[in-house]
Amino acid sequence: MAVTIRSFAKINLGLSIGIRRDDGFHDLLTVYQTIGLHDLIRVSLARGRGIEIVCADPRVPTDETNTCYRIVENAMQALKARGRVRIEIEKRLPVQGGLGGASANAVAALLGLERALKKSLPAPERLRIASEVGSDVPLFLLGGTVLGAGRGEQVYPLEDLPPTACVIVTPEVGVSTPKAFAEWDRKLTVDGPSDRMVELGRGLSAWLSESYSGAPFRRGRRENPLLELVRAGIKNDFEQVVFPEYPELSEGKRALERAGAKYASLSGSGSALYGLFASKQAARSAAARLRKQGWKAQATVTLTRAEYWKGTLSQRWSGNF
Repeated sequence: MAVTIRSFAKINLGLSIGIRRDDGFHDLLTVYQTIGLHDLIRVSLARGRGIEIVCADPRVPTDETNTCYRIVENAMQALKARGRVRIEIEKRLPVQGGLGGASANAVAALLGLERALKKSLPAPERLRIASEVGSDVPLFLLGGTVLGAGRGEQVYPLEDLPPTACVIVTPEVGVSTPKAFAEWDRKLTVDGPSDRMVELGRGLSAWLSESYSGAPFRRGRRENPLLELVRAGIKNDFEQVVFPEYPELSEGKRALERAGAKYASLSGSGSALYGLFASKQAARSAAARLRKQGWKAQATVTLTRAEYWKGTLSQRWSGNF
């Protein structure tokens, strides 16, 4: 019997890139936010050995390079478990879209495996395995609003923000994250080191200080604290190198802003873009308008940590927008 797990996407609320480290990675600073769009992962266990990956999308690898394969292989060893694992991936999220689809798939496969085996890894072991598979994999073991540091694998849960309506635009292009980082390194060589890490750090510090004082949530406050965060001056550094290479992505951001987004940005290294809206109705209207203009657009909502886990594990979660 297969175990089905929802694999939710994320967006990046600001992303600052540091210089390349000696280990080849870059220091990053970002706020991850999970959203309601998702893939479906089905995990089943049978007698035998090995890991089988099944996906109808030809762009998804089905060998040992797949994040689901790697995390399940490591988890089977850690749990000292035996059996043949079959993982079916139903893709609804774009490949190379900057929404963390592959990383979210990996965590969903891990959770499905644990349910199928009726065994669970200790939380620190889960995080260790996740960080070895990919830089943004650990965030999906937390969900909700998450501060990411280091190469993105150092994750810290932040106070839940109110659900916020958003629209995701997914242009028909794929952006290679390694190539985007390489272009960033070239840009730094030409322009000199960036102080954006410091700028974003200051903006986040000011916002967090206010958030944890309880001020953004006091009764009668009209402003959504999530919108306050993005107005603290945060930006996605990848836009500087991705937009010149893919002008349609820059146009997609402008289209979201023209459709009424209070804030619009590239997510991760792209190609997905998102816009935050004042209400669900505004987001639905904007998505419809964008689709008429030829954009692939979906309205959704940000997920609190509780909603993330309810949707991930519950068979009854509707996710109606």
